[in-house]
Amino acid sequence: MQHFEIAVVGGGLAGSIAALALARAGRKVASIAPASGKADERTTALMDQSIRFLERLGVWEDIAPSAAPLSIMQIIDGTKRLLRAPTAQFRAQDVGLYAFGYNIPNRALSETLDAAVMAEPNVTTIGQSVETYDFAEERALLTLSDGTMTSADFVVGADGRKSKARDAAGIGVRRWSYPQSALVLNFVHTLPHGNVSTEFHTETGPFTQVPLPGLRSSLVWVVKPDEARRLLDLPVDELSRRVEDRMQSMLGKVTVEGVPQAWPLSSLMADRFGKGRLALVGEAAHAFPPIGAQGLNLSLRDIITLSDLLAATGTDRPIPADAGERFNRRRRADVMSRTFGVDLLNRSLLSDFLPVQMLRAAGLHVLASAPPLRNLLMREGIEPGRGFRAVVNALRNEIRR
Repeated sequence: MQHFEIAVVGGGLAGSIAALALARAGRKVASIAPASGKADERTTALMDQSIRFLERLGVWEDIAPSAAPLSIMQIIDGTKRLLRAPTAQFRAQDVGLYAFGYNIPNRALSETLDAAVMAEPNVTTIGQSVETYDFAEERALLTLSDGTMTSADFVVGADGRKSKARDAAGIGVRRWSYPQSALVLNFVHTLPHGNVSTEFHTETGPFTQVPLPGLRSSLVWVVKPDEARRLLDLPVDELSRRVEDRMQSMLGKVTVEGVPQAWPLSSLMADRFGKGRLALVGEAAHAFPPIGAQGLNLSLRDIITLSDLLAATGTDRPIPADAGERFNRRRRADVMSRTFGVDLLNRSLLSDFLPVQMLRAAGLHVLASAPPLRNLLMREGIEPGRGFRAVVNALRNEIRR
């Protein structure tokens, strides 16, 4: 029976990054996941903190050619309601950055990360799924799909929304769904995007264009499920015209590429994010609609915290039996605030209740007209605590003067 310091279960983006990060921190890691032949045509916007983490892992240089910078992000009220919010624009240069982050095709991320994991000497890849877990005080015992057994001092559950690791540890989960689906596609346009991402708020949810290299962009179009199915059935030229109309022809003529995909929207949050010799990362711990570029960025903060926590114990020391509890305490505030924040924003878009519309419009009006508050929000969106640290540092400088 093989034994490892850490078993990372799950081969998605979060699982691959976790395996690579923990191995680079000096731990002996098993990356356990069956091969996946499913193509993911979505893109992911990674913020500055996440990009710097990928740089430290040595993979950003290979990913960068496929990525496009997000230098300006703007929100436009595309509803036809009585109370409409003003356009709010956020510029990276206002907080001292060239770009808030970069938009990257998931395929490019996966291919680079898979290659890095395979080449990492501290990682052993096991192309099996885990059938059962036995979490004990001293270690965890994993039974694989081929009947073999593997043990580990610690388990990282990156096995998605239906996490067996989470269930085996007796960790409950709250789930809720929305009357929405996300239509996901890429398109070519005739006018340059200028590294500007535009999010139209509509009555059914956000319509978000995000730059890709060249005259290309990705799109997440949130609509009712029936409308998503109708859009998927449209000929390419008609769907392209619909996208162009919804974008108010801001990028000129639009031509949809490839095959669009639709994903039902729902949210999930585990009752806790770690327990004993288990930590949950990615969608095993939290999942929510694609609003505000928070999903994978939140997962990377899980991994950054876990890497720091396990590195702090010293790679020459055994992983403590309460590492899961320590991880849970460190991640709770960030995960809960982001999950409920995205949920509140999404519900505010769907609500026809006039006071809710007034609050949303007023909030965007304040952001549009109050640069200090807007800058604070931008820094917090990039990295939790970054905005407040900037305020504290500014006050210290004033006092020194």
